Amino acid sequence: MDWQPVYAEALDIFVRYLQIDTSNPPGREAPAARFLGSLLEAEGIECEYIEIQPEREAVVARIRGDGSKRPLMLCNHTDVVPVESQYWTYPAFEGHVEDSRVYGRGAVDMKGCGVMQLMTFLQLWRNKVPLTRDVVFLAVPDEEAGSVWGMEWLCKNRPDLMDVEFELSEGGGGASSFAGQPTRLFSVATNEKEVCWLKLTAVGTPGHGSRPHEDNSAVRLMEALLKLHAMERPFTWTPDTTAYAKNLADAGLLPAFDDRASIEAHIRKSPELLAMFTNTLNITMLNSGIKANVIPAKSEAVIDCRLLPGQTKEAWIEHLRNVINDENVEIELYLQDQGANEPVEWDTELYRTIHAVITDAMEDAIVTPTMTVGGTDNRFLRTQGIPAYGFIPCLLSREERAGFHGNDEFLTLDNLNMGTELMYEIVHRFCT
Repeated sequence: MDWQPVYAEALDIFVRYLQIDTSNPPGREAPAARFLGSLLEAEGIECEYIEIQPEREAVVARIRGDGSKRPLMLCNHTDVVPVESQYWTYPAFEGHVEDSRVYGRGAVDMKGCGVMQLMTFLQLWRNKVPLTRDVVFLAVPDEEAGSVWGMEWLCKNRPDLMDVEFELSEGGGGASSFAGQPTRLFSVATNEKEVCWLKLTAVGTPGHGSRPHEDNSAVRLMEALLKLHAMERPFTWTPDTTAYAKNLADAGLLPAFDDRASIEAHIRKSPELLAMFTNTLNITMLNSGIKANVIPAKSEAVIDCRLLPGQTKEAWIEHLRNVINDENVEIELYLQDQGANEPVEWDTELYRTIHAVITDAMEDAIVTPTMTVGGTDNRFLRTQGIPAYGFIPCLLSREERAGFHGNDEFLTLDNLNMGTELMYEIVHRFCT
């Protein structure tokens, strides 16, 4: 295949896709679904638009195989997190291209991967590739706000769409460095931490700002948050992270695998790695006070916790209550149900195909299972017994990885091209 025209088309689509503001909240992802659908319909591919809420749609399309094997789903989300535009060098919804980088909110999370999947789907269709299984393209809303009006809704209300053998989405991917060492490390996400967003509410006695007293809700909240920030969190091994560490140790990127103490010490130097081995907690939202001269009666905070497999929200909340040890500070779930998670096996046909395609393309590549520290829509399929893998097939730099929910998010043209080609090779090899 001549990839140069494909690369050029992918870039054009990518830029236009980034220009659609799908910040969530509020969502309003329907224009993005219609944009992707229009590209498919222009090729004669039938699409279904599923309205979940007003202005919030999913789009699904299917290329039929011969039915000898069950379908593969390519899934991506159309929404993005909001931006603080004053901190961006270029407008976040312009799709600005400069120095071989494409800037825009969603470039790495996950409109870039969505374009890779779309181009794969289009090439299979245009080339009339004989398939042994159906390939399903699904673009969904609301992943960034818990998936209630996205994948969770679809699993409950459109179970017919979930009649697939495997799913491929975000969560894992490639990295061009590890702990400062250049490498070609490709991680396939087979598990993820459980999302646990919590709200802390501190109550106190209101009063005039000119007359301090000892029952200020803002002070109570601050003291509680400082205790949580400082608390120890145990280092825990899971099957996924054990396999990950062993593969990296075998490749010389970590100390010898039988020296667990040295491995732990090495991992503790990197917050990005440490998050795979501990429960995490981040203070993300604060709300207190109604006026500069009024002592607030109530102060609130939202904290983003991510729990390791095998740990429950109930036990975690009770642990945090004991750490805070203040009956005037209450903890409750900020979002009631964000989906449980089940690990999936990595000794499967799809995982082996990913491994083979990557190592055929790059002999020195390291391919390993991993656990995603963030939440993805994969968890809803995994709980239904569907092996759902997270994998974006390109080599993100540390700077690109910092773009996930960060400022000046970008994807390089090299990575867009690499991902477009490798995604096609994986799906083509797996489905023919």
